[in-house]
Amino acid sequence: MSSPLKIVWFSNIPLDSAAGKAIYLQLADGIMNLIRRGKLQAEQKIPSTRELAEILNINRVTVTKAIVELQQQGWLESFVGRGTYISKHIPIQILPANHSLPRKKAAGTSPVELRANKLSANNYQVITTKLYLDDGYPDPTFAPLKDFYRAYRSQLTRSGLYTRFGAYSHPHGSVYYRKIIADYLNHTRGLNTTSENILSTRGTLMAIHLVCSTLIEPGDFIVSGIPGWNRAEQNFLHAKANHIGVPVDEHGIVVDEIRKLCHRRKIRMVYVTPHHHYPTTVPLRIDRRLELIQLANEYGFLIFEDDYDFDFHYSHRPLLPLASTDENGVVLYAGSFSKNFSPAFRIGYLAASESIIQQLSNYRILVDRQGDHILDNAMAELIQQGVLQRSIRKAVKVYKEKRDLFAELLSDKLGDTIQFTLPEGGMTIYTSFDPSIDLERLSAAALKKGLYISNGKIHQYQNYNTNSIRLGFASSTKSALTRSVNILHDLLLQK
Repeated sequence: MSSPLKIVWFSNIPLDSAAGKAIYLQLADGIMNLIRRGKLQAEQKIPSTRELAEILNINRVTVTKAIVELQQQGWLESFVGRGTYISKHIPIQILPANHSLPRKKAAGTSPVELRANKLSANNYQVITTKLYLDDGYPDPTFAPLKDFYRAYRSQLTRSGLYTRFGAYSHPHGSVYYRKIIADYLNHTRGLNTTSENILSTRGTLMAIHLVCSTLIEPGDFIVSGIPGWNRAEQNFLHAKANHIGVPVDEHGIVVDEIRKLCHRRKIRMVYVTPHHHYPTTVPLRIDRRLELIQLANEYGFLIFEDDYDFDFHYSHRPLLPLASTDENGVVLYAGSFSKNFSPAFRIGYLAASESIIQQLSNYRILVDRQGDHILDNAMAELIQQGVLQRSIRKAVKVYKEKRDLFAELLSDKLGDTIQFTLPEGGMTIYTSFDPSIDLERLSAAALKKGLYISNGKIHQYQNYNTNSIRLGFASSTKSALTRSVNILHDLLLQK
């Protein structure tokens, strides 16, 4: 019979039939912990399966399964006629005998020394409130999910299993997707592309990262508007580039400032959101568009055109992108389906010269291999069948109505404390609050009332702060917009 002390150790192994984990695995883990604590030493004999079953008041078969599990993992060794022992390969004592088993350390407390980098904390917001005036997200009710389901399912049931599922394919995207995207961009945006000019991406952010990792060298100068998009700026810093911010006014990025910079240093790339500048939503005026293209040709820099919400322009037809007037391959044109389908589906593209696409593909294969060809092909089918285009037309009509209602609500309820210009397009109204209003406190107070709004920090810079935030209207119902503005009105009255 085993020693009384050993019996106590085994009898204290916790077993819970309601724990959702097999009893034999709980027993195996318990014995493993005894070994790790140093209670059981290498080459020490443990009680027989019959003894353990009696000690723990469980079935002997369960004990046998636990012993077999530990033997397979190398913790125990069994010998015919002699019994079962702690493996002789176990260190003499893994932990001191009086040491309790440590809890797993939380992520972020690794003992490995982390090297300092230039990236600030990339915070993000997961919205869980019922009311939200977000950063400009679409209304998911317009996403043709049933059509998408059918298109995706058809990809899974067609012939050619090996080429579809049994082997890797092109890192720059499926041939079908790139062909459809090229035709789509040529038809809707006035580009002149073929499938060889298209790279499939998982959204615009991936395109920015690929470009920064492939075409940007440490010390290169990248220019963008201030205020701008923090995610893009963080990619510039990650590439060890020198980021230079230039002003943005009511006509978009001030191109004259870019010309002045070109006289002083070699610019490698200019990042712009010309259709609706992020975050202010203002379009880049035609003369500045043409001048920026001229500067790129004259001084030999790249233009990264982030056209994140091309389809949503309400005063007239969408403005054609810079890429439509690019004759020398200086524009990298990026877009995604996050705004006109859903942010949940990471589907996008980058249009550029064949040589640049090849370089980006060579790098992309190291981080993502090829993307999701099945997902891309399903989206391509929706485009070819006109499903996506029809859903966009419906959304534009409703979004314009929401924009007009939201602007009216803001003027009526918050008119004395805010200023804004009615945007020609997009899904947000860039709203400036009176300097006396603490946006961080307002955001926190709204959250307690079940309303999400930004605290404005993401649009603040060292020498720039207009106390402004983006108030998204597209993703909310009209009644939700009314309730949201009423909450802000009541909170500002209490200020």
